[in-house]
Amino acid sequence: MSDERTTSTGSRPLAVVTGASSGIGEATARHLAAAGFHVLCAARRTERIEALAAEIGGTAVACDVTDDDAVAALAALVQERGGELAVLVNNAGGAFGLTPVADADPEQWRAMYDVNVIGLMRVTRALLPALIASGAGVICNVGSTAGRVAYEGGAGYTAAKHGTKVVTETLRLELFDQPVRVCEVAPGMVHTEEFSLVRFGGDQAKADAVYAGVPDPLVADDVADAITWVVTRPPHVNIDSLVIKPRAQAAQHKVHRIS
Repeated sequence: MSDERTTSTGSRPLAVVTGASSGIGEATARHLAAAGFHVLCAARRTERIEALAAEIGGTAVACDVTDDDAVAALAALVQERGGELAVLVNNAGGAFGLTPVADADPEQWRAMYDVNVIGLMRVTRALLPALIASGAGVICNVGSTAGRVAYEGGAGYTAAKHGTKVVTETLRLELFDQPVRVCEVAPGMVHTEEFSLVRFGGDQAKADAVYAGVPDPLVADDVADAITWVVTRPPHVNIDSLVIKPRAQAAQHKVHRIS
């Protein structure tokens, strides 16, 4: 049930969620809408975000975070809606491949860095004036436990997610005197419909093996719930970093599985 969250003009405060077409982004858009926000659902797949926006009373915005023009159009829409942004969830990201450094594909590494780090920068840079203008904006970057611990085969993704973490920390320092909070939610093992499937180039068997035997991995709603909690704290409360893992996952390399 939605709360009575409104702006000074009586409208619902605005939130932007990137990568909103599936998984954590889609779930976060639903949770934020239920918490009283008008959500701009930003992603590349227009059919999916249009259906989501219709469901939650939000607005679909076709946006590839690796494209300057698309990000500029997203910022222009925020300005058209009053120029004040309460929440930005930088969720767009992804992992491509799981190969040792010796066999790494430079294009996969470049793609991961472009979406997880440079894309985050593009969107944040474009929307920062609107976040400041709101007087109590909050940026929540969706990181990963991969941004904290290395593992074999994951160098490209862990490097990118370490980048997400460090950009978040740097923003926190740079914006310390501005009315904008900067937070990171870093999930561990989350079973979504697409993350591992994309990582393994559509190989369903490899994707399924990631979660095989794991009792109750996290799901997208778990992470969305955490993100919503982080961004709805009182304006003076900054959740610098929140790491969330399933009980079965003690560390990147230590996961309880039932044979």
